[in-house]
Amino acid sequence: MTKEYWLDRWKRDETGFHQHVFNPYLVQYWEMLQLPLGSQVFVPLCGKTRDMIWLRNEGYSVLGIELSTLAIKAFFEENKLSANHDSGEKFDYYAADAIQILHGDFFNLGKCDLKKISAVYDRASLVALPPETRRHYVNHMLHILSPATKILLISFDYPQSEMQGPPFAVSRDEVIALYQNYAKIRLLAEIDILDENPRFQQRGLSRLQESIFLLTLHRPNQ
Repeated sequence: MTKEYWLDRWKRDETGFHQHVFNPYLVQYWEMLQLPLGSQVFVPLCGKTRDMIWLRNEGYSVLGIELSTLAIKAFFEENKLSANHDSGEKFDYYAADAIQILHGDFFNLGKCDLKKISAVYDRASLVALPPETRRHYVNHMLHILSPATKILLISFDYPQSEMQGPPFAVSRDEVIALYQNYAKIRLLAEIDILDENPRFQQRGLSRLQESIFLLTLHRPNQ
C-alpha cells in the first residue's frame, strides 16, 4: 500500500470506503468516551469523512491528517466550508470552523502535533493498512499520543483468503495483540453485517463482522 496507491484511488474516484452518512457506531458509542466539550479529537487517514462534521457539531474540535489534497478540498467544498490554507515544514494546513486537516504523511507526525489531543476516532485507518504496516502504525500512534488518550476503534473482519484488501481483515484477537500492553481494551460490540452489504457478498465473502472497541491508553505494563 504505497502513497501512490491511495493518491490514485482518489484521482480515479475509487472511494467506496467513503460513507455519505454519519457512522452509526460513532453516533451510538461516542458518549462512552466521556470527553469534556471542547476536547480535540484526532482522525487519522481522514479522507473526506463527514464524521468530522458530526464531531464538530457535538462540540469538539477536530484534527485530521490525509495524504490526498483532492480528499481535503472535497471535504471542505462538499460541506460548504471556506478553509484557510497555510504551509509549514512538514504539512500544509487547511482549517475552517473548528476542523483542521493536515496534508501529509501520518508517519511524519510528532508528539508536538498531537499535544492537545484527548481522543482518536479510527474507523478506516487500521483496516486500510496491510499486516506489515499495522504494527508500525500502532507503534507510531502510541509514540505520539499522551497516556490516557481514548480511542474509538472500529475493525472489520472476514476470511482474508476470500477477498483482497483494503479494507483488510483485522480480527478482535489482532486488535488485542496490538494494544494489550499499552491500553485498557473494552469490546463494546461485535456485529455481523454481511446481510446488509451485498457488494461484499458479490466479492465472495462468507462472513463479515465489525467490532467496536474503546481503548484507553496507559504507560506500558501498567
